Amino acid sequence: MISGDALGVALPPQPGARYPEAHSQRGRLVDRRRDIERPSPLPQHILSSTQFDRGFLDYLYTLTTTIRRFDKSREGLGYLQSLLPHKRAMLYFTQPSTRTFLSFQSACHVLGISASEIRDAATSSERKGESVEDSLRTFSSYVDLIIMRSPIAGLCERVAQLLDGTPRPVPIVNAGSGPDEHPTQALLDIYTLRRSLRLGGGIDGKTICMVGDLKRGRTVRSLARLLTNYDDVRIVFASPPAFRIAEDLRHDLSVSGLKFHETDDFEAAIADADAIYMTRIQDEYDAVGAEPVDTSRFHLTAAHLPRLKTDAVIMHPLPRRDELDVAIDDDPRAKYWRQERNGMWVRVALLTMLFGVDDRVQLPEL
Repeated sequence: MISGDALGVALPPQPGARYPEAHSQRGRLVDRRRDIERPSPLPQHILSSTQFDRGFLDYLYTLTTTIRRFDKSREGLGYLQSLLPHKRAMLYFTQPSTRTFLSFQSACHVLGISASEIRDAATSSERKGESVEDSLRTFSSYVDLIIMRSPIAGLCERVAQLLDGTPRPVPIVNAGSGPDEHPTQALLDIYTLRRSLRLGGGIDGKTICMVGDLKRGRTVRSLARLLTNYDDVRIVFASPPAFRIAEDLRHDLSVSGLKFHETDDFEAAIADADAIYMTRIQDEYDAVGAEPVDTSRFHLTAAHLPRLKTDAVIMHPLPRRDELDVAIDDDPRAKYWRQERNGMWVRVALLTMLFGVDDRVQLPEL
């Protein structure tokens, strides 16, 4: 047990302890405003943004914020590393990744999880003709968790279903699946939005402007679906006609009742936004010899800053290109570097939930 003098961490909660942000008590996190119920059941896999509701998002926010406070001391980090040192993870990343890979690898290290990796299918038996399903079933024999990024849409769901039918099912985390889903990015985006907009009442009632390659950007698809859990949110999709949202997303948002608008008037869209979510062009999915689409009108530059709301939030899932001017980085409204940092802590929180140790995260007031 870590002493209260070192960090204020004690398990179980001490009688009469006061909690400034959140504590865990009988399966719930409690903050100053309301009780946040622990999701029941906890997720077995993280596959799609559609599997999460408002209760889950509120719990994840409070849990993540609590976990971040353990980073303030050696004792706190030591306690987090004591939660899951008996677990092993495989990072199966056969699509290029920097931030997501390092974020998940770091999240594993924070919790004491041993992590192995495959970054190129050519180094595995897939090179010999083994199916990706057989490869991943093999990995499940050695590890307790598989975190995977693949250019193949729907692969994570297929593998989760396959392993659930075997004697050794393990959790699958979708760390990016072709052009269709990136649920953990969307979860960290929601965390960043709520944290950045908290002085203005949070996400409810806000206008979110999404810009760029909205047709093939999986972060946009996942985040837009998560935003349907909030009240009176409006999304403005700003892009060239060639990169407008796909019909399946358009249908899902219409059915949900969320208000949205598609436009190619970038200037008007950003001026009215409470948050601007910039994205790059996903040209890795271009057909060979395809004519590039001119997106220069959809680049956010320092010249646009005076036209934005003074309390607007600027985000980007990164990596960026010319669509987001580096001259914006020092503006207090730019939150994308915090967004990146938030990703590790959100993923730490998700891993504690997958292994059922989230209720051991408790932080009394010092």
